[in-house]
Amino acid sequence: MKVSAAEFIENYSALSDRALSEPVTITRNGRDRLVVISAEEYSRLKRCDRRVMELADFTEEEIAAIAKAEVPPGHESLDEELKDWRP
Repeated sequence: MKVSAAEFIENYSALSDRALSEPVTITRNGRDRLVVISAEEYSRLKRCDRRVMELADFTEEEIAAIAKAEVPPGHESLDEELKDWRP
């Protein structure tokens, strides 16, 4: 659902309740500016954030599995992101 900032202010109660079940995009001058989501959905998304782990956090089996891993066909474009990578 998309609403203007003015609409959101006018209908704050109803739209904040709606954001409990679906994201509400707030626009300004016709452009997406903010998205209101439930605290539960925000927490879920935060749990999905990337976690940084040290090599010592991995078992030998996990390190071996990573070393053997291959990128599935169709994702060759990701090679470009690694072309200048140095350990």
